Amino acid sequence: MKKKLLITNCGFSEIPLIMAAKRLGFYVISVGNNPLSFGRKYVDEYHAIDFSNIKDTLEIARHLKIDAVCSSANDFGILTASYIAEKMCLGGHDPYETTVMLHHKHKFKELIKHCNIHTVPAYNYDSVATAMHDVNKFEFPVIIKPIDLTGGKGVAVVQSKMELEAMLLRAFSVSKSKKIIIESFFSGTQHSMTAFLLNKKIVFTYSDNEYSYLNPFLVSTSAGPALGFENVKQRLIEDSEKLAEYLNLVDGVFHIQYLQNGNDFSIIEITRRCSGDLYPYPVNHAAGITWEDWIVKAETGMDCSDFPAVQQKGFCGRHCLMASKNGILDDVVISPEIKGNIFDELTWWNKDDVVSDYMQQKFGIYMLQYGSEAEMLEKTKRITDLFKVNVS
Repeated sequence: MKKKLLITNCGFSEIPLIMAAKRLGFYVISVGNNPLSFGRKYVDEYHAIDFSNIKDTLEIARHLKIDAVCSSANDFGILTASYIAEKMCLGGHDPYETTVMLHHKHKFKELIKHCNIHTVPAYNYDSVATAMHDVNKFEFPVIIKPIDLTGGKGVAVVQSKMELEAMLLRAFSVSKSKKIIIESFFSGTQHSMTAFLLNKKIVFTYSDNEYSYLNPFLVSTSAGPALGFENVKQRLIEDSEKLAEYLNLVDGVFHIQYLQNGNDFSIIEITRRCSGDLYPYPVNHAAGITWEDWIVKAETGMDCSDFPAVQQKGFCGRHCLMASKNGILDDVVISPEIKGNIFDELTWWNKDDVVSDYMQQKFGIYMLQYGSEAEMLEKTKRITDLFKVNVS
């Protein structure tokens, strides 16, 4: 009998994890709140449950007598996976309270005060009234963020006192827990570092530049290695290892999103899950490993002491197809200039698809390789012209 592994969703971002789990010999079960999820056809068993509901997902996990649990590429997924692992005494995950501290923005900001981590200060609020009471302590611009959402939902840069109340109302309206943070504005370029933590030490890093299309808080394109990474790499590693020691973190993926301005940087967030939009594929291409296998190994409690000594090489990344407006999708036109850079792709668009939320909706992902940093930067700058999504 194969061991049963529960993955807490089966969208397109989970396909690498599902396939890795099968390679590792697991019977793969998934839950999710969308029966039409792209990855459903790859799992062995599916149950229509909202994976953000930790108690309902725990109930099905107990009923199915799972042997291991792996997070989806979503913050709600890692919270649920950690909760199940703790309640069922499964390996591979940090305690639930630790996971909450890392993935809920207000708790993360409190946590880093104890560890002297590079990030901007923030204030926590549970009502519009309490936030407005403190309006005179803010130095504008500031950023408002719901504490418990991803993909930039509810996030806003507020330029003045006059704008604050309206943006607060918007952020509170989308937050599941009705909690937000207001943090200082840090001007810089956006990047990420994904790493593998082994015995509380970083043994591998992959970095990239992050770009947004029309939604400034949703990453749609990445390309690595990150510009100026060597200027901040060691301090990012030191911050990671300080947190790992302070929280006694288990082995596995450790992902940092950060802003950089010269030699200065500020950490935006930290996650302990696979990043979305097929993130493992450019990592694999650059480092010659199967990143998703190591994520699943770690989250299922397997021994990862033989993690290979590999480094990021070359120039590569990915691009998500997004439209510029709502309407009916006519076609996708790929410029001959970029076709030779494509080394893998996954698309799910069809002619006459309805574009109902162009600020969030994605229709495919292309993996790209470049011959030089100059080519990477030049083509990334023009990426939405090289991949055109035509909508009427």
